Amino acid sequence: MSTVKPTQMALSEQPVRQLSDNAYALIDRELAKYPADQKQSAVMSALRIAQTERGFITPEIEADIAHYLGMPPIAVHEVASFYTMYNNGPHGRYKITVCTNLPCALRNGNQAVEYIKAQLGIGFGQTTADGLFTLKEGECMGACGDSPVMLVNNHRMCSWMSNDKIDALLNELRAQASQKGAA
Repeated sequence: MSTVKPTQMALSEQPVRQLSDNAYALIDRELAKYPADQKQSAVMSALRIAQTERGFITPEIEADIAHYLGMPPIAVHEVASFYTMYNNGPHGRYKITVCTNLPCALRNGNQAVEYIKAQLGIGFGQTTADGLFTLKEGECMGACGDSPVMLVNNHRMCSWMSNDKIDALLNELRAQASQKGAA
């Protein structure tokens, strides 16, 4: 018996639904923004919606989205694995993505990377033992003049990240987690 990976499924195969009815309603709202024959244009939004609901994108979610949008599963996987904003596995409560592109690197970005790695005791792609932080390497975030820059959970841009600012950010996030009963 051979096992077929979700990214290898044929378009005619229907995967098990992975998301709630509410998530599909949100995806439908995104689909309404595009011509009916361009459903694949909503793939990034669909992945974001799925990630918001489930925490990260699994191969099964990719296959479900592919079927829903009428796309080959591998095309959805290519998007989900290319962009750092999508989590392809469990991650910490706070995902910190650090820009390592040349402009940031030239403006102390590498030093900021080494400092945050030392403070957290982890490297890129790793999560702290307490499950609080995951550190990711990111490409240009469009804020070269503010470098070095970091992005927290894909929504909060942190600029001019000196050692002191990194310490303040980590302390703030730890305090938030403690208030919510997590650390």
